[in-house]
Amino acid sequence: MVEDFIREFTLLLVDKPELVTIENKTVDDSYSEITIYAHKSDTGKLIGKEGKMINSLKTVISGCKAKDNRSYKIMVKAIEEQ
Repeated sequence: MVEDFIREFTLLLVDKPELVTIENKTVDDSYSEITIYAHKSDTGKLIGKEGKMINSLKTVISGCKAKDNRSYKIMVKAIEEQ
């Protein structure tokens, strides 16, 4: 559910959606790390000015913690065009 939301949200913001990949790594029963890989020109759009965009995304995702009792860490990493 969270991964699908992040994927749809990310695809709406970026200029090169074909290069976006989402990796969900389960660390333990109550914690997951989600990494968004996007083209280096799109990472600024995902992070936003002063980190406001990524912080907004983290706030929305924190609401999911109440439902599935799982914490999430979200990271954005740049990739080169292939």
